[in-house]
Amino acid sequence: MSYQVTVQPSGRQFVAEADETILDAALRQGLTMPYGCKDGACGACKGHVQSGSVDHGKAQAHALKDEEKAAGLALYCCAKAQSDLVIECKQIISGSQIPVKTLPSRIEKLEKLAPDVIAMHLRLPASERLQFLAGQYIDILLKDGKKRSFSLANAPHDDALLQLHIRHVPGGLFTEQVFSTMKVRDILRFNGPHGSFYLREDSPKPMILLAGGTGFAPIKAIVEHAIAENCLRPMFVYWGAKTLVDLYQNALPEKWAAAHANIRYIPVLSEPTVGDAWKGRTGFVHQAVLADFQDLSGYQVYACGAPVMIEAAQRDFMTQGLPAEEFFADAFTFSTT
Repeated sequence: MSYQVTVQPSGRQFVAEADETILDAALRQGLTMPYGCKDGACGACKGHVQSGSVDHGKAQAHALKDEEKAAGLALYCCAKAQSDLVIECKQIISGSQIPVKTLPSRIEKLEKLAPDVIAMHLRLPASERLQFLAGQYIDILLKDGKKRSFSLANAPHDDALLQLHIRHVPGGLFTEQVFSTMKVRDILRFNGPHGSFYLREDSPKPMILLAGGTGFAPIKAIVEHAIAENCLRPMFVYWGAKTLVDLYQNALPEKWAAAHANIRYIPVLSEPTVGDAWKGRTGFVHQAVLADFQDLSGYQVYACGAPVMIEAAQRDFMTQGLPAEEFFADAFTFSTT
C-alpha cells in the first residue's frame, strides 16, 4: 500500500510506501529534506505532521519525546506513513543549508573502471549519513594535514555508499596509494560536503551537462538525481575524453538516453585510436556544444573538468548568448605534492 505525502510550505508531493520511511521515500523521488544520522538518534529530520497518522518506528526517546509525539512531531528518518499525510518540512535548495561534517569511512570496494580510473566506494559508520546535494564534493584528509578533493558520483538518494571516481596522477601523493597499496577495509577520514556545483531545481531551462574525463562523476550524480526527481527538463550530456577507454562508464549515459526521452548523450573523443574504430564526434567537447547550439541564451550549463576546458567553455558559450549567471562549473585540478 502507498500513501501520498504533501510537504508544506513548498507544496511538493511524493508517494511513500507503507514499508519505507518518509525520508527514504522523499530521497528516492529526489526531494532533499534535512537529515543527519538516519537512525532516529540526532533529531535533525524532526518535523510536524499536520494531518494523517504515522508509525514512529525506531525513533529514540531522547531525540523524540512522548510530549513531542503528542504534539504531532515525528522523525522523518523513522516514521512510516499509515495514511495520506501533510507534513511540514523545510526543503534544502542550497549547499550552504547543509552542515559540513568530518567523518571516518571504510573502503568498501575498489573498482577499476579504466587503466587509470578507480571507483572508490566508501561506507560510513552505521550511525552516520552524509547529507549532500548532487554535484558536491568531499575533501579526503591525509595524515600530513593535506587534503584531496573528489566529487561525489552518487546521487543523494543512493547514499548507502559514497562513490568517488579517482584518476591516477603519476607521482600523486594520494592517487599513487589508491592504485598501489590501498585496499578494501582501509579507513579514510573526510570533510564535507562542499561546493556550489549542484542542480538549480527552480529553473525550467533545458540543461547542457559538459564533462571532461572524471568530471563525469558529478554530472552522473546530477543526472541520476534529476531522474529520481522525475525532472522532465531537456538534458544534453556531453562527455569528452581522449580515447574510447577513457569514456569509462559509456554504457551508463547510453542507458539514460535510451530510457528517457528528455535525455540526449553525445560522447566526443579528441584523440581516438585506430583500434577504437570510432565513428562518433571528435575534437574538443565544448566545441561540439558550440556546433550544436547556435543560440545558448535559453539554456543552463553545468560543466566539470580540467580548468582549460572550463575557461574555454565559459568564454565561448557566452559569445553564443549564454547568460553569465547560467554557467555553473567545477574545475578539476591535480597535485603531486
